[in-house]
Amino acid sequence: MMTSLTDVAITTRKIIRYGVFAIVALITARIIIGAVVTIYRKIFPAPPPKPTISFGKLPKLPFRQTAHPTGITFPLETASGTLPKLAPQAKVFFMPKLSANLLSLSTAKDKAGGLNFKPESVQKVSETIYRFSHKNAPATLEVNIVSGIFSISYDLKTDPSPLNTKPPVPEIAASLARSYLSSANLLPADLTGPVVHEFLKLQESKLITALSLSESNLIKINLFRKNYDHLPVMTPDPNNGNVWFILSGTTEREKQIIAAQYHYFPVDESQFSTYPLITSEVAWSQFSSGNFYLANIGANKENDNIKIRKIYLAYYDAGVQTDFLQPIIILEGDKGFMAYIPAVTSDYYGE
Repeated sequence: MMTSLTDVAITTRKIIRYGVFAIVALITARIIIGAVVTIYRKIFPAPPPKPTISFGKLPKLPFRQTAHPTGITFPLETASGTLPKLAPQAKVFFMPKLSANLLSLSTAKDKAGGLNFKPESVQKVSETIYRFSHKNAPATLEVNIVSGIFSISYDLKTDPSPLNTKPPVPEIAASLARSYLSSANLLPADLTGPVVHEFLKLQESKLITALSLSESNLIKINLFRKNYDHLPVMTPDPNNGNVWFILSGTTEREKQIIAAQYHYFPVDESQFSTYPLITSEVAWSQFSSGNFYLANIGANKENDNIKIRKIYLAYYDAGVQTDFLQPIIILEGDKGFMAYIPAVTSDYYGE
């Protein structure tokens, strides 16, 4: 009987020991297999799903007409010394169209009131443009009742007093601009991207760039959209937003906004389709052939040697009414040079 119990105990211990070994082996094997699969997927990634192309052929991007400077060479000098590998496809986002209706003028009057202009002062400039006077300052507001874009201008000849106070620092100026839009329910949820500022001074009746806050009279604040699908959103001029404000440093609220432009068109982030993109090699070939949109020449001039430092994907925010927010390829060079090329393969662009 004792022998039998001893044998059972030994057998039990062996079962437990070998069971532990088996469990450890299984865990180790799982870790090894997982690591191998991870490494394999990094070396041989699964191909992305085919582009959906749900919107059919896309309208060509509304790039502005720009003249290309002559005699400039563009050597490629990226960090790697080679062309980057870009994503093979990207999302195209739908932008709802705006149209006039019987309430368009009433909506414009509400907008004018929210921006501290007098709704009853409305003047018809054209079939789509209406002008309003400010409640307490020599300023005017012009609103396009179809697109919703608007501009503000303050008459500094009539009242130059806003120039007498140094403008606020960029952070405060940006907060004032956003607060002004928010108070009129005109601050979009996606206008939360980078803020670019420029100090301005009045010289010979013209506003020119000032080097610092201390020598400036005003400050310009450019508001940009947030990233879409982890890509930056660029405007026709990368240094100027489609929504911008020029502000003074006065504490009188009616004299703070000296000028403004609001060219904003909504994007429906929930409605998108994927499209195939050209490679960086194709983009470089087009660029080398002069087939690009010159977004900014920067501080360069004719016959310069502009080294191209970066090539990457972004989205193009045209500042005019379009059907889609589309991807572009950006070529960024020395001294602020920047060029754009449509990123979607040419087969998917219409006339």
